Amino acid sequence: MKTRIIAGALALSLVAGAAQAMTVQEFLTTANGIPRNPTALLRSDTRRLMGEFRGAVQTVRAEQTAATAAGRRSATCMPDKVGLSADAILARFNAIPAERRGISTTQAVREWMAEKYPCPA
Repeated sequence: MKTRIIAGALALSLVAGAAQAMTVQEFLTTANGIPRNPTALLRSDTRRLMGEFRGAVQTVRAEQTAATAAGRRSATCMPDKVGLSADAILARFNAIPAERRGISTTQAVREWMAEKYPCPA
């Protein structure tokens, strides 16, 4: 019984965490607090940002796959492998005007990939 309650609470916390997407401003604020040195990879903040960005790319890729499978034109035509450096990600997010930085990282990635990898008409 106790195990079921704990498992249920864990599942609910995971769902709640997934529903609260990080904004671009939160991403940049956290990234600016991480030192630019080899120890940065050891920091939990770095891993959290990497996970956030990876999740955003996976979401956009899943949307692309679903649209293609349904016979709809996808907003993006990302290749199987997309290599982006931390500097490229930060440069792109910093290029977003301050008044738009309240958008989720997923929306920012969606717009970026649609611009970088548009589908032919």
